Amino acid sequence: MKFWQRIIVDALLFMAIAGFFHNSFVVSSVWYALVASLVLAILNAAIKPILVVLSLPITFLTLGLFSIVINALMLELTSFFVGAQNFHIANFGMAMLAAIIMSICNAIISGYFSRE
Repeated sequence: MKFWQRIIVDALLFMAIAGFFHNSFVVSSVWYALVASLVLAILNAAIKPILVVLSLPITFLTLGLFSIVINALMLELTSFFVGAQNFHIANFGMAMLAAIIMSICNAIISGYFSRE
């Protein structure tokens, strides 16, 4: 999937998750969902590879499940950089749930786009 397609898909996923969990996951507008998606892409390109390498032993021991914690941490950092008024995740558990939902949806959508 191309960069801008992923940005748009992530923004739509942010809006959908915010709709389902309106008390725990807050996105104030579509524009802030796009900004958060762009910030998440930048964090995933800059910081996530370092975290993956540093956490390789524990990721190996947990058979890859620790990557969900890393994805949740990326979502928490996104919330910090975008701003608590506009993009807010209530707690780390909600960030982990959102990371799981986004990972599953991105895998399905990426699979669909790779078939074309």
